[in-house]
Amino acid sequence: MNDIISLQQKIVPELIELLQKRYTIMRNIYFSQPIGRRALSYQLNLGERVIRTEVSFLKSQGLININPLGMTVTKEGEDLIDELKEFIHELKGLNNMEKTLAKCLKLKKVIVIPGDVDSDPLIRKDMGKSAANYLKSIIKHDSIIALTGGSTVMEVANEMPQSYTTSEIMVVPARGGLGRDVEKQANTIASVLAKKLGGSYKMLHVPDNIGKEAIKTLLHEPDIKDVVDILKKADVVLFGIGRADVMADRRNLSQAIKDYLKKVGATSEALGYYLNKNGETVYETPSIFLTKEDLKRIKNLIAVSGGKSKAEAILSTCNSGTVDVLITDEGAAFEMLKSC
Repeated sequence: MNDIISLQQKIVPELIELLQKRYTIMRNIYFSQPIGRRALSYQLNLGERVIRTEVSFLKSQGLININPLGMTVTKEGEDLIDELKEFIHELKGLNNMEKTLAKCLKLKKVIVIPGDVDSDPLIRKDMGKSAANYLKSIIKHDSIIALTGGSTVMEVANEMPQSYTTSEIMVVPARGGLGRDVEKQANTIASVLAKKLGGSYKMLHVPDNIGKEAIKTLLHEPDIKDVVDILKKADVVLFGIGRADVMADRRNLSQAIKDYLKKVGATSEALGYYLNKNGETVYETPSIFLTKEDLKRIKNLIAVSGGKSKAEAILSTCNSGTVDVLITDEGAAFEMLKSC
């Protein structure tokens, strides 16, 4: 396939560009359906005339439907999107990028999704789908999956294929909630993922920014102790990675702590740990239930995070040794390669 792609790029590069454009249009329709032409034009920053021409072609090929509610992708179109995904991946040389990053970061596996979530938020759904497929390939019928909150981890649960059989899989939150954006909290995501996998879940009713003394008291509560005990037996941890400054604001840390994080060079936040660029822990939030020793024991530590703006944070977390598998996007990957 590499030889064919190389020949196409040299002889008919315009066909490659057209292919990528039509793939992008179909993918965006699929994730936003039903969607109108004007909204799609705005989403992709393409002229309405261009959109009109392309969707007319796609409709004539039986790949999309157009009705008063908007455009939708047909079953044939969905199948084609899946088939094209591998081709686009190869076309952009992402296979080599994945191998290079995995070697550079000393990870078991790296999966790179075309695009940059900073410029196209729908890339987050692609990352979620790839992470869901990978997760499904490694879990066992009795796996215990721990996960954090966040928009990217939420997409992993949303994109997980529905199982119509029951299992003994248990899904538990790895930490408390932020107090807002309930749908992005670990408790909510755990319930969604468990239902998709035909398993069960436990909820951890602990505010994320609670103090250490309060945490000690709560750990004596039977319901909370039960969840924490299960959490420490997890064989899979799924988590997002954030920039330290952004997460400090989002988690309402005090100004004194924010100033301290800046002073010590905090770069990233993951699983409640704030890390510097070398992956060293510079601050821990009180509501941490998975210690560094716990993380060393867990077989599958899966990080899902993308966007050029998060590249430094992702590198920082990978340097900490708490990542086995990374699912990211092209924007972050290109930036990280500069440090390899």
